[in-house]
Amino acid sequence: MTSATRRRFNEAVTGFWGFAAPVYDTAVVQRWVYRPAQDEMIALLQARGSRRIADIGCGTGILADRMAREVQEAHVTGVDMSDGMLAEARRRSSTVEWVRAPAEQLPFADGSLDAVVSTSAFHWFNQSAALREFHRVLRPGGVAAVATLSPRRLVPVDLLPAVRLPAYDAPDPAAMRRLFTDAGFTVADQHRVRRPLWTQLFSDLITVGEVSPEPN
Repeated sequence: MTSATRRRFNEAVTGFWGFAAPVYDTAVVQRWVYRPAQDEMIALLQARGSRRIADIGCGTGILADRMAREVQEAHVTGVDMSDGMLAEARRRSSTVEWVRAPAEQLPFADGSLDAVVSTSAFHWFNQSAALREFHRVLRPGGVAAVATLSPRRLVPVDLLPAVRLPAYDAPDPAAMRRLFTDAGFTVADQHRVRRPLWTQLFSDLITVGEVSPEPN
């Protein structure tokens, strides 16, 4: 896909989510689709003692708001490209800083963050460029954690060209690891999101990358 085609596609997606933001917030959708990955992100940030955190593709701000409330001493920035999503987010919390910006051009200084997270949005990004930005804005020893769709492929994907959506890029686990290492990360963990059995149709994957610490 050319950069111009991806840009037009992303503009259409951004417009759709601006319209769909109130539906996105419904309790059923949040509980069964999004919350399992978000719970794992909260636990990761708590365990690592992260303080300066950005949620990229924050949507209506449910996870960013939780991070601000549940991660001790956290300063959280929610970043999204949808005005509709950010409008909902601002109504949700005045504690989180809400910023309109693309994942590929983050409004943070080099090495300024402890953690960058993204859930249910990475498939819309220019993934290589976004991960390079995640790496740039993280301090030495910082962590990037991405939860993204990653279907379990029971049939080789090359046999299913009719159902492939080139703009909706859901990498398999090996591809995610390559994306992280190519951006300069060391992959510290990768696993399927822990879900109740009947919701595993969503089959999302968490990949955690670390920035090398400063030399002693």
